Amino acid sequence: MKTRNLSILLVLVFVVAGVAFAGEIPSPPAIGATIDEFTLPDVNGTERSLKSLAGKNGTVLIFIAVQCPVSNAYNERMEKLAEDYKAKGIAVIGINSNVAEDAAAVKTHAAEHKLAFPILKDPGNKIADKLGATVTPEAYFIDVHNKLLYHGRIDNSRNPAQIENSDLRNALDAALADKPVDKTEAKAFGCTIKRA
Repeated sequence: MKTRNLSILLVLVFVVAGVAFAGEIPSPPAIGATIDEFTLPDVNGTERSLKSLAGKNGTVLIFIAVQCPVSNAYNERMEKLAEDYKAKGIAVIGINSNVAEDAAAVKTHAAEHKLAFPILKDPGNKIADKLGATVTPEAYFIDVHNKLLYHGRIDNSRNPAQIENSDLRNALDAALADKPVDKTEAKAFGCTIKRA
């Protein structure tokens, strides 16, 4: 009887542990890791690959949201970033992984806020899970070989008047100058990605 009770207890422990683990978000890849190629639909439903959108000198992936006030505070800065670095061969790609924000809402939001860079929809938050993204906005800068060079915030403040560190721009400028990125990580802040 004791053996049976112990067996039942062990099964319950493993079930509870499995449920707890299933809800965990994987850790982001380490700096220097290669980001796997992926394909996601854009706001019009057209499948777009990372390779087809990548810049000749690198790519910035930014997890964004329609309803998040922090992400929205960065709309102009994200668009300016995309404009400034397009000519330098670095592409900016937005990714929306929020389950409650459908492609139509993302498309309308982009038009209203004049976001011209491509924005992809991440059904089931598969890419957010692969990259360990947790908030919006959260940025990943990869080089031409999809090697992760920088992960984290765009800059240090939601309020543009209080920016002291433009961490993402600093990383892009260092890479373009063939210099090592000094600060490879800076904790992103914003609204939690609403996962499926």
